Amino acid sequence: MGREFHDVSTSVEAQPTGTQSIDRAAQLLVSVLETSEPPTVGELATRSGLPKSTTSRLVGALERHGLVQRAPGSGSLVPGRVLVRYARQETGDAELIAVAADALDRLAAESGETVNIGIPSAGAVEQLDQRDSRHYLGSTNWVGRRVPPHGSALGKVFLAFDAMELPPGRLEPLGPDTILDRTALARDLDAVRTRGYAVAVEELEPGLWAVAAPVRDAGGSVIAALSISGPTLRLRDGLVDELGKLTKREAEHVSDRLTYDERKRGAA
Repeated sequence: MGREFHDVSTSVEAQPTGTQSIDRAAQLLVSVLETSEPPTVGELATRSGLPKSTTSRLVGALERHGLVQRAPGSGSLVPGRVLVRYARQETGDAELIAVAADALDRLAAESGETVNIGIPSAGAVEQLDQRDSRHYLGSTNWVGRRVPPHGSALGKVFLAFDAMELPPGRLEPLGPDTILDRTALARDLDAVRTRGYAVAVEELEPGLWAVAAPVRDAGGSVIAALSISGPTLRLRDGLVDELGKLTKREAEHVSDRLTYDERKRGAA
């Protein structure tokens, strides 16, 4: 059951307009964070006593700064990417690595290729853990390396699901097929959202392909992604789609485990 909130329409009435807006936005954010079921904009308006138009405007500001975001499918409001990243610092990347370990093992056994788990970072993708390819060719160690989001399958996942933003300015060429046009990249990200996994073939560097799928927390926010990568020398017809679907299933398993662990901690 959600907590009881102050009526911000009257409690800040005497304050200056700028301070009043900040106070109201802060109260709406607290309401999103402390309610057991993600609220809609209309529900927030009812709880706060604010007009729906005012609530919508303030929520829009919170969204622009990554403090809240819409849950996939429902449109309800959940903590945004900035708060998700902060919360992850509390539980630690080590926990995420531990929860994903079995999925990484299974993906490596099934594919025979290099498997990683990565997280969004400031302007780049950071690799946390890896299972090496069984082949000599393609066993590069990616752990600790940061790669640009627009040329990597992991980065496309984070861009597609609003876990990170594309840095401003010109997109840098990486591999021979790097998507440099922002409109074309937007279409590619639409495809990622539709099929549930990202594909990059010779976009990060020549001769390298990868697929990646999102890992979500209990609120539905994308906090990490699993990937499989390998050399194009072993890329047969249909392999990308086959491994993309496999990666998506394993990422969903990791998401389920994270959801269970978070709810169990909350109930303790």
